[in-house]
Amino acid sequence: MGKLIRIVLLAAFAWSIYWAIAAWGLRAAVTGWFDAQEARGWQAEYADIELEGFPLRHVTTLRSPALADPRTGVAWRAETLRLQSPAIWPGHVTLRFPATPQRLSHYDDTLELAADAMIATMHLDAGLALEIDTLSLTAGPWSVRRGAEAVAQGAGLVLGMQRQTDPRSYALTLDLPGLVPGPRLREIAAISDRLPDELDSLELRMSVTFDKPWDRSALETSRPQPRHVDIGLADARWGAMRVLAAGEFDVSEAGVPEGSITLKVDNWRELLEMARQSGALPPEAVGPAERALGLLSGMGGNPNALDARITLRGGYMALGPIPIGPAPRLVLR
Repeated sequence: MGKLIRIVLLAAFAWSIYWAIAAWGLRAAVTGWFDAQEARGWQAEYADIELEGFPLRHVTTLRSPALADPRTGVAWRAETLRLQSPAIWPGHVTLRFPATPQRLSHYDDTLELAADAMIATMHLDAGLALEIDTLSLTAGPWSVRRGAEAVAQGAGLVLGMQRQTDPRSYALTLDLPGLVPGPRLREIAAISDRLPDELDSLELRMSVTFDKPWDRSALETSRPQPRHVDIGLADARWGAMRVLAAGEFDVSEAGVPEGSITLKVDNWRELLEMARQSGALPPEAVGPAERALGLLSGMGGNPNALDARITLRGGYMALGPIPIGPAPRLVLR
């Protein structure tokens, strides 16, 4: 029995030494990373750092962390940020964000994000590059505000990213239950008052190939840029209107998409009216668009349902035979 007790005590002592050394290394890595970003010209600061979690975890809490990249004008600030990992392997990281508002800025435009139980979980590969193998972000009820103005809110958030065989390719999923666009967003998009305040559902399933893997350089130097997008399913249900989309397209170095997306729209006249009122569709194109879309929907047997294809070519978009304007540039800042 005495020998067994000595072995247990020796193992506990060795584990304590390992935990302390790993905790010291983790603290040095975090503080060193902030110092390195500050040396590059970023604003990278925190008020205090705490380590806890013995014996099974390493929990690092940053008080008042703030990051700002002067090159892109993007900045983030929060009351706290907690990083948690198993003591045996720091590559499985959980980030816990505060329930108090986080400030997200792009130059002079600042948004406040408040979310209950917002947690990001990352599985990172061993090695200095720290490539992401899987990532998930979940939250309970959330809201985004610009000053006193509500931008959007929702009942929850589920975002997933899984690396594929090609290390530059990732399967992405997004669920936004109970999404409520704010008054200003409804006004900009000319969203009809006939539609309810809350979307019934919004789901996205797709795979994206980037120009490089997502690793530590994505935050330190430049974001990976999409080069090929394959939308397996995009499904938005909103009152009597439903939009389904699927398709794929390439993206040039300038962010210009080339390809096509198949659309199925229930109650498509509501969508056409929103496009007219928001200015996305020029007034002179409304009549021809309605006639052409009416013809397409009639061919499908249901005059309220539309099956059509969005073509992306040469920097412009067309819905079936109808030009609908410039295509969006897909560039991650």
